This record gives sequence, structure tokens and C-alpha cells, in this order.
Amino acid sequence: GAGQRAAMALSRAERCLALLLRLLSRVCLALLGLVAPSPPRARPAPPRAVPPPRRPLLLLPARQLAARLRARQVTCVEVVEAYVERIKEVNPLINAVVKDRFEEALQEARQVDKLLSEGPGDDYLEEKFPLLGVPITIKEAFSLHGMPNTSGLVNRRNVIATSDATVVSRLKQAGAIPLGVTNCSELCMWYESSNRVYGRTNNPYDLQRIVGGSSGGEGGVLAAACSVIGVGSDIGGSIRMPAFFNGVFGHKPTTGVVPNDGQFPNARGVRTSFLCTGPMCRYAEDLELMLRVMAGPGVSRLKLNEKVSLEKIKFHCMDHDGGSVFVSPVDKEILQAQKKVVEHLESELGVQVRRVAIHKMKYSFQIWSAMMSSKDSDGQEAQLFTDLLGDHGKPVWPLWELMKWLVGMSSHTLPAIALGLTEKLMKLNPGGNAKLVSMGKSLQEEMEALLGPDGVLLYPSHPTIAPRHHSPICMPFNFAYTAIFNVLGLPVTQCPLGLSSEGLPLGIQLVAASYNDHLTLAVARYLEKAFGGWVSPGKA
Repeated sequence: GAGQRAAMALSRAERCLALLLRLLSRVCLALLGLVAPSPPRARPAPPRAVPPPRRPLLLLPARQLAARLRARQVTCVEVVEAYVERIKEVNPLINAVVKDRFEEALQEARQVDKLLSEGPGDDYLEEKFPLLGVPITIKEAFSLHGMPNTSGLVNRRNVIATSDATVVSRLKQAGAIPLGVTNCSELCMWYESSNRVYGRTNNPYDLQRIVGGSSGGEGGVLAAACSVIGVGSDIGGSIRMPAFFNGVFGHKPTTGVVPNDGQFPNARGVRTSFLCTGPMCRYAEDLELMLRVMAGPGVSRLKLNEKVSLEKIKFHCMDHDGGSVFVSPVDKEILQAQKKVVEHLESELGVQVRRVAIHKMKYSFQIWSAMMSSKDSDGQEAQLFTDLLGDHGKPVWPLWELMKWLVGMSSHTLPAIALGLTEKLMKLNPGGNAKLVSMGKSLQEEMEALLGPDGVLLYPSHPTIAPRHHSPICMPFNFAYTAIFNVLGLPVTQCPLGLSSEGLPLGIQLVAASYNDHLTLAVARYLEKAFGGWVSPGKA
């Protein structure tokens, strides 16, 4: 009837909008080609990937590294020096660490060695300092005392953090030693980590490809074995996309378990329940260890002490979002990797993996956008991205910035300007937005009911394998595959699944009902054993 006709008209309008946006982004890419200087010829070909790490110390999970340090099998200075040397070797290629604190880190390492030489009991140390002596890197959007905290915004380039974000101070108190801060996208709102303060970060597996965003520097630094554990934040997939593109583990906890304070920009209004701070690691066993430290007292809301028997988990699998017009179709190799996971679970664990088709997932991008701009229960509006771009200064006019960008005069990146424009468009349809918000609420109920106390959903982390630099502007809404779970508030672990035929990381998202983080973490540990987890770049 009339409803169906309206829906068809809506989808026709959406298709036109999607086509228009695609066309616009092609034009932008062509312009980027004109704006970007062409490289001079006749230079030796640069390396395609970073060289693999040679020192065995760099290949130990944080948990094992801490145990060796406590057993005095290695000194903390040796560990920190190994990582510093590795960063100096590969950071010129990937540009992931944007400011280091090597001197301070070595000083802290000496203090750890002194503490260990005084011989306190091993159990006492493990209890009080579970990460004692373990090197760590932190996304630059978090404050780390004495380090810049610009979030890639030019008018913040002189901002130096005078304190630590809550999670950073908890990790330091657990004994971790920060080596430096890593790159992100401008204001953490795009999935390529490139900005006008620090430039662009390159993927360790292929320097011509993106690391993802916004915690992209963190993804790259972990994959390149320049760090073993790190801190990211995620409001639309900013932990999981970089973890996927770089073949490492990333966990977006259940909403509200890990504190977000001490990062810029921080969430306001409804967005406080969509933004999540979480761990990124090279090895699955370190996710839980980090989550316990980062959550502090909040950890009591999770069931991390419950033993998980994988055979009892109800597995569900969804291959794609049902074909949204806004999003690229899922790459064959990603689908194949997911199929292998299903086959492995069925043959090895003897479980039945249920195929599901959740119709509303097709509207992931629209639901996320509408919920991001909705008012909270007190009627507080979400902060406008254009206000954040101005950061206490003059407001930014996206159209004017676009004109300036075209002649190379803007201090902002193209994606940030485009987001400012999209935000203005979203405001034009309040009725449609309200509908989408209620669709989001009912999708949330449907998901919680489907997953229940013992369910895990397998879902692609992203529709494409790590794309080339600049090309995300052609597929600006592909982040919908991760973003939908931010507005649903569910815990999600991104788990690597080896490399594609081109030597680029593959992966999968593991999703559970709220407060069931222990299930996705357990499945991630299992899949790491089954599929090999992180694979060193530069081997091919």
C-alpha cells in the first residue's frame, strides 16, 4: 500500500543521493590528483612494506613480557631499547609515532629494573603491577602528560597535555611505560589517519595503503611490531577499522565500562553512550589484561572471571548488511575468510552456526547518523562537528573551507570539510531522523534478543581490505559496518584472520550482547590459535 510506495520513493531518493555523493567523491579524487604534486622520476623504488622485526623480544605478548621481567629473565631497559630501536627503524616509513618520549621511557625502565632488583615477591608484583615494564603506545587524542594533544587540528598544534587521561593513568599505575603518541585523523572523525599537523600514516603491509582511522597510528604501530599494546577510542569503528586494516586485535567494550575522560574531542550529549575507549593489541591474550586495567572498578560489570565453554556458545553469522546503497559490497576474500571461520567452528567445536539476515542492518549508516545527531534525554543537542573544527576559535564554514581547500589554502583535511557539509544536510530532515532513531532502538532490542546470554555474531569488519590512500573519499560510508555497533552499545572484538592474496590483513568482528565482552574475547583467543592471529609484515 501507501507505506510500501513511500518506502520505495525513499529508497529511490536515497539511491540518487548515494550516486550524487559517489560522483562528488570521484570529482574530489580527480582534484586530489591535480592538487597533489607528482613525485620526481628516477628514484629507486621505495620498499612496499616494512621489514619484519628481527629481535625475539619484540614477538612476546605483554602478559609474557611482564612475566619474564618479573622472573628477571630480561631487563626492562633491554625491552624498551629493543622497541625504541624498532620504532627508529620503521617509523620513517609508516609515520605512526608522531611524538616520542624515549628518554623518559628509558628512565622509567631503569626505575623498574631497580624495583625488580630489590626482589619483591612475584605474586605481589603481578597483583599490583600486572603490566610492569611493558612498553605501550597511546593515540594522540588522549592526554599523556608532556605530550601533544592536538587530535590533528592545526589550531591546537601548541597544546601540550598537563595531565593523563584516566585510562592512561591506570595503565601507567599498572606499570606500563609509554613510548610516545600515535597519529589519528583530524578530530578522530575519519577512517584515514592523515592530518595537517603530522601528515599521513602508511600501512606497514603496503605503504601505499591506509592504516584506517581514527586510531590508525595505533593500528600501524602495533602491526609493525613497534609496540605490543595500545590505547584507542571508537565512536564509529575507530578501534576496529585500524585493527582490521593492520591485522591486529581491537576491542570496543560494552558502552560505559571504560572511562572516556581525558581525550579530545570528548563526547557530549547522546554521544557519550556511543564513544568507547578500548585496548588494541598484537596478541589476543592481552585484550583482557588491558581491559581489566582500563576499566578499573567498572570491570565488575563485566563477567571476565566466568569460564567460557566455546561449545556452548550460540554462533550466528551474517555475511553482509543486506546491500545498503551507501556502502561497497563485501570483498570476496573477506567473505571467504568468514566462511572458513564458520566451517572451522562447525567441524572443530561441533556447533551449528546459524545464518541470520537482520533486515535493519541495511540502514546502518542512516541509523548511526541519525542517532549521532539526536538529542539526549535532557534535550541536549549533540555538539556540531563544525564547532569542534573551530575549537574555541571562529566557527568553520564548510563551503568556504572547501573553496579554500581547492586552492590549497585550508588548514583542514577534505574529509573533515565533507563531514561538516554532510552534517548540515542531515539537519534538513528532522522527520526522517526521528524515524531512523526509533528504527535504531528496535534494532537494539532485536540484537539483544538474538544474542541473549550466550550468543556471538560473526560479521565483516569492513566491506573492503585496506584501501589505497585517498580512496576512502570514494566510499565515505563504509565505516557503517563498524559504526552500527556503537549506537547499539554492544561489545565487539575485531580479530585478524591471516593475509589476503595481496598480502593484506583479513579479519572479522565478533559481537555479543551488552556486558558479554568475555564471550567475544574468548572466541578471539580461540580464532587466534586456529588462524594464526597477527602475521608479521614484510615477510613476502
